[in-house]
Amino acid sequence: MTYLIRLLCVTAFLFQVVVPVSAAGKDADIKEVVLEHIKDSYDWHVTDIGDKSIVIHLPVIVNSSTGFHVFSSARFAEESDTAGYRHGPYGLAIATKGGNAGKIVELDAAGNETRPFDISITKTVAVMFINVIILLCCILLPARWYRNRKVSDPAPKGFTGFIEMLVLYVVDEIIKPGVGKGYEKYTPYLLTCFFFIFTCNLMGLMPFPPGGGNVTGNIAVTFFLALCTFVIVQFSGNRHYWKDIFWPDVPTWLKAPIPVIPVIEFVGIFTKPFALMIRLFANMMAGHAIALAITCIIFLVASKALVVFFSMSVLSVVMSIFMMCLECLVCFIQAMVFTMLSAVFIGLARVEPEHGK
Repeated sequence: MTYLIRLLCVTAFLFQVVVPVSAAGKDADIKEVVLEHIKDSYDWHVTDIGDKSIVIHLPVIVNSSTGFHVFSSARFAEESDTAGYRHGPYGLAIATKGGNAGKIVELDAAGNETRPFDISITKTVAVMFINVIILLCCILLPARWYRNRKVSDPAPKGFTGFIEMLVLYVVDEIIKPGVGKGYEKYTPYLLTCFFFIFTCNLMGLMPFPPGGGNVTGNIAVTFFLALCTFVIVQFSGNRHYWKDIFWPDVPTWLKAPIPVIPVIEFVGIFTKPFALMIRLFANMMAGHAIALAITCIIFLVASKALVVFFSMSVLSVVMSIFMMCLECLVCFIQAMVFTMLSAVFIGLARVEPEHGK
C-alpha cells in the first residue's frame, strides 16, 4: 500500500509538471488543454519545453484517389492555414474545422474535401498496442510460472500471486454467479474483457508515454467491446430466451394483434450493449477530463497574487492526488462492471425455463 501511495503521488506530481508545461504559450485555454489530452490524434504530443514541442510522430496509412500511401505524420504542417487545414503530401491534409475536424481529408483543385480510406496508427491505436503487449506480459509470465508447478505446491507470491488473486476474484465473484451453469465456456472472453479494460484504464492515468492514451474513453473501442458481448449473447441464447422476446408470458392482448411487449423486448436486445458502450466511455472520459481540469487550476491562477497562487496550487496538488486515488478505484470498478454486466447478459440468454412452463 505504501508503494501504491508513493506511485500515486509521483503520478499526480507529473500531472502538475507535464500538463501545465504543455499549456505554456496557449494563454491558459483550459478547453484546448483538456481536449488535447483526451482526443485522438495522428501524432503523440508529449509536452512543450519553451517554444519546442516534444512530439512522437506516428505512421499514416491511407488509400486516396492517388493510391495507397504510408508516411510519417511529421510530413503534415504544424500549423493550419486560414482555411483550417494542416497540409501534407499527396493532396492530403488534416482538417481542424468542420465535421472532419481532426481527420485526414483529401483536397481537390476546388478545395473540396473527401475522406480517404484511413487505417492510420493514431495515438489511441498506438497506446492500445502498448497496452496489449503489457497485458500479454502480465498474463503470460504468471502462466509460465504455473507450467512447472503442481497443485500441491505452495501458493505463489508477489506479482504472480496478485494476478492469481484477481483471476480467482473475477471468476468466483463475477463470472460464475453471472453466467451460472456452464460458465467455463465464457471465462476466457470475460477475463480478457476485465484485464484489457483494467490495463487500459490504469495506463490512461499516466501523463506520459507509454501511457496517457484515452483508450477506454474512445467510443470506437467501447463500441467494439460491447459488440463482442452482443454477438456472444445472441449466439448463446437458447429457445426459451428467444421465446421470451417474441412471445413472452404476458396477456395475449399485449402480444397480438399489436406486439407491444415483443417490440419492447426486441429493442432491449440492442439497448443492453448500448448501455455497456456508453457507461464505460462516459465514465472514463469524464474522469480524465476532471483530473486534467483540476490540474489546470495551477496555471489559471499563475497571474494572481502570490498567496492566491500558492494556496490554489496546494489545493490543486491535494485534489489531484485524491483524484488519482479515486481514478484507480474507478479503473477497477469500470472493468468489473463491464465484465459483470456481460456475464449477466450471457447468463440471462442461457436461463432455463421454470418447471411447468
